[in-house]
Amino acid sequence: MQVIRTIKDLRSWRNEIGNSIVSLVPTMGYLHEGHLQLVEEANDQSDYTVLSLFVNPLQFGPNEDFDKYPRDEARDFELAEKAGVDVVFCPTSDELYGEEPSVQLIVTKRVNVLCGKSRPGHFDGVVTVVSKLFHLVQPHVACFGLKDAQQVAVIEGLVAALDFPVRIHRVATVREADGLAKSSRNVRLSAVERDMAPIVYEALCIGKTVLTTGGSANAAVETVRNKLADSAQGVFTIDYVEAYDFPSLTPDIQLNGEVLLAVACQFENARLIDNVLVQLPEKR
Repeated sequence: MQVIRTIKDLRSWRNEIGNSIVSLVPTMGYLHEGHLQLVEEANDQSDYTVLSLFVNPLQFGPNEDFDKYPRDEARDFELAEKAGVDVVFCPTSDELYGEEPSVQLIVTKRVNVLCGKSRPGHFDGVVTVVSKLFHLVQPHVACFGLKDAQQVAVIEGLVAALDFPVRIHRVATVREADGLAKSSRNVRLSAVERDMAPIVYEALCIGKTVLTTGGSANAAVETVRNKLADSAQGVFTIDYVEAYDFPSLTPDIQLNGEVLLAVACQFENARLIDNVLVQLPEKR
């Protein structure tokens, strides 16, 4: 496995491998099983897998957790090598952006709902760094986890809008045995919170059943919200429970395609997001 820290060296490597098929797995590091699942699926679809390790400052707001975001480069290198990554690209912010970015993209659709509603500018930072990675790595395939389904929708919109020659491969959320979605932020949960956290996915599964048995999107949302509210016991608060057409993320749900049912809950030191994608039949 090669560790590359500069744009010059990355471009040199990319030129060396020529027309080989390349997959990209963009991450902010502190790898867990969810990231490793992305790598596994990337390996299956390419000759080379590039994993980026970069905590992107552009996607953090002024009161968010950029400085507290967990980092462990040596551990990440070890996990990436064992998973079969060919190249780890881990630039500094100055290397990737210069002293101050002179250009940043702005997302105009799919961002004013879910997490994007309370994080203005977040997805602008996401598409800016992803665009740079696409240009530098020139991947044929890029793997993104559905745990952050809004990010997947935004990236699919980016690829369509700017005609990037890359296929976005959606990867299902990796979960603990009790259903909790794998996340770098799970380490911030107290013992009591960790015991409570699986209720988030449990509630989503109940909401999915409402949709697949003929219930409306509003009924599914209310069912999930009520289940969470009844279970919270002061341990967490509900940030949102929402349902949208996917990947357009519009409220115009036709109940004949993909519907995203999504939740965010705030624990004391961690905000957990989760979702289920529900494929509904063409006619109800």
